[in-house]
Amino acid sequence: MHWIYLSIAIILELAGTVTMKLTNGLEKWGLSLLMLIFYGGSLTFLTLALKNIEISIAYAIWSGMGIVLITGGGFLYFKEEISIVKVIAILFILIGVITLNITSGEHEAYKNEKVVENR
Repeated sequence: MHWIYLSIAIILELAGTVTMKLTNGLEKWGLSLLMLIFYGGSLTFLTLALKNIEISIAYAIWSGMGIVLITGGGFLYFKEEISIVKVIAILFILIGVITLNITSGEHEAYKNEKVVENR
């Protein structure tokens, strides 16, 4: 369930960021309120995910996926420029998130092994 919470947090963060762009610098009050609701929901679900996911892993996934998705959305919907440097930087972020996920599994296995040894 904690991965579902994290996924919802990412989707709401993406919605909040898109809405932020649409507020035109907080000039549109209805959209500004909606933005706050999206971000509040995102942080709420991120908090729920943190009950079972290490903070470093959850935050890396939440922020990393947010960066990747909003960059794609900015390119597709807001016609923002994308350069090879941006693509390479995003690939590094993805590699970092994937590496953290892989090594967190090893960390958990090591932690569980130590618990068994101490018994």
